[in-house]
Amino acid sequence: MNVKQDIFWRVWLTFGLLCLFAFMIMFYAFKIQVIEGANWRSKSDSLVINKSIEATRGNILDCNGNLLATSIPIYDIRLDLRAEGITDKIFNDSINSLSSKISALFRDKSAEEYKSILVNARKRNERYFLFKNKIDYNYVKQLKSFPIFCQGKYKGGFMVEQENMRMMPFKHLALRTIGYTNNGETKVGIEGAFDETLKGINGTRLVRKISGGMWMPLNDENEVEPENGKDIVTTLDVNLQDVAEHALMTSLEKFKADHGCAILMEVATGEIKAIANLRRRGEGDFVEDFNYAIGDNTEPGSTFKLVSVMSLLEDGLATVNDSTSTEGGEKKYSDRVMKDSEAGGYGVLTLQRAFEKSSNVAISKFVTKAYAKNPTQFTDHLIKLGLNKKLGLQINGEATPLVKTPADKKIWYSTSLPWLSIGYEVNVSPMQMITLYNAIANNGKMVKPILVKEIRSTDESVEKISTVILNEKICSDETLKQLLPMLIGVVEHGTAKTLKNPNYSVAGKTGTAQVADRNLGYAKKVYQSSFVGFFPADHPKYTCMVVINNPTGGVYYGALVAGPVFKEIADKVYSLNTDMQKAVVDTTPYSAKLPIVKSGSIQDFKSISTTLGFNYFYQDADDGSDFVRIGKFDSAFSVNEIKVYETKVPNVIGMSAKDALYILENLGIAVKINGNGKVATQSEPPGAIIYKNQSIELNLQ
Repeated sequence: MNVKQDIFWRVWLTFGLLCLFAFMIMFYAFKIQVIEGANWRSKSDSLVINKSIEATRGNILDCNGNLLATSIPIYDIRLDLRAEGITDKIFNDSINSLSSKISALFRDKSAEEYKSILVNARKRNERYFLFKNKIDYNYVKQLKSFPIFCQGKYKGGFMVEQENMRMMPFKHLALRTIGYTNNGETKVGIEGAFDETLKGINGTRLVRKISGGMWMPLNDENEVEPENGKDIVTTLDVNLQDVAEHALMTSLEKFKADHGCAILMEVATGEIKAIANLRRRGEGDFVEDFNYAIGDNTEPGSTFKLVSVMSLLEDGLATVNDSTSTEGGEKKYSDRVMKDSEAGGYGVLTLQRAFEKSSNVAISKFVTKAYAKNPTQFTDHLIKLGLNKKLGLQINGEATPLVKTPADKKIWYSTSLPWLSIGYEVNVSPMQMITLYNAIANNGKMVKPILVKEIRSTDESVEKISTVILNEKICSDETLKQLLPMLIGVVEHGTAKTLKNPNYSVAGKTGTAQVADRNLGYAKKVYQSSFVGFFPADHPKYTCMVVINNPTGGVYYGALVAGPVFKEIADKVYSLNTDMQKAVVDTTPYSAKLPIVKSGSIQDFKSISTTLGFNYFYQDADDGSDFVRIGKFDSAFSVNEIKVYETKVPNVIGMSAKDALYILENLGIAVKINGNGKVATQSEPPGAIIYKNQSIELNLQ
């Protein structure tokens, strides 16, 4: 074979092999795409999916914009220890420094322990290693500056994943009413009722399944961005809520009671300004794990006597001046004996005095005499007032009331009418009772209690929730005119005389009911103390109800147990509402002498100056300043700005402890306070550089 033939042979052989190779590629491409295409595509789909990205849940706010519930971002840190930028040389040169910095940052493990964790993860070829979970952004920001991590996701393998965690800044305040959701299954309170509004719309992100069953994001950006949830504005006032819970807890502790609730409602609108629910869990330990205000259906006792008197007056079957004997404090109906709390009774009482004294015997006699032949006429009043059905509140958990009528043959007895007249053999919630009394305060108009008044999106109103009228007029104007003096009389010279005060008038009714024990029924004496009323009585603004269950120590009357809670709440409301307070005429000659004013918030100073009519001028400040130092110049205040820098210790001398704490703690400075009054000295001089873990001691006088 000559050289030419040898070359041709080699060329044709090479060409043939190339053709065969090309044919095989085409064959396998056809096989993979056409014959096995469906199988491979399904496997590909199983390795790459759209992962749901949780939207940021909306905030829940009180009526003044204070956060009651919010979502804060927390972060998981994952590492790809085989990222393209992490060569063996870079890893080995940086690992000691990196481990030391991480140990110093978290202070939970030694540098050697962190080094071992990272080295072992790299040996295992971890591509999506969970390094830290649920940390805040301050840690993330510092980690990003560390060796290796500072190269970012692709070169340094540093991946950050954000989640949202729900928190309540005021912790236990209105806990049950604000509520919660549990994986979409359990929905409680406002969080549960407005879950769809709050949760927003989730986005999506492409992720790929890698070794170890982990899912790794394919791209830096989301495929579909999440749409954040809307904010809910409640009717609650966090300051009044705090007062209500403190007052309720004090009474529960004092009388070693089992549980209780307190509700504060705005008369005209039905807005609930405070709703407290507490249960004793141990000695001095209370929790809010049930909404007694809306979910506890019990026999209301004497507070229900308002319904009896209203019915008598409305039907014209009695007048406030009609009288009856209390028969020595006992009255027998069939085989049951009705008793008054006063041994020996009250003698002869008019209807008004019977109500003020809360005489069971007298009220039951008035009602029995009027309705014995036609008890349905009486129970029809209960139906008209809506006491037989739920209020239809904005949150779940409302109990179904029980109002028996003569038509209920199995549960209506010969003694039902007299006992019903004094608040037994009927089950209603505290929220239903306060709604009834609020209607009296509101000139007969019954409005539905509301807890949420607005929905917002990025500070813009989406929906405003108006007051709902349940009953335009629960009784005639003539009946209302007669009921008001009776309710005022309870406080002025009746069972609630301890609530009388010189500043504002109160109208209301005490209640002391013996409620059935779960196991022993009425054989065990378990009492429920309550008071419900409105103030100021001459021009009602607020209605409040307090119910305390099973007080011990021999004291269980409503005025003594529930009354002080009502008074503390009412006093706080009165002190905060200048329009409720009587004008004081000062007859002393005018003096231009200015009072001593603490330095602090410009808004607080402006509010006080405007209310009291003092003049002021900006000397070294403007209307946009947050905190100011106050001086005097003739008959006016001078306003000087207190400058606050992120890196320097501010001058807080002359401020109240509240304002000083606010400024210093926002700068990350730990504060220790000694004494009372305003800040006299500070341990760190103004202008000093703020260092990590800075602390300062303030002396007040």
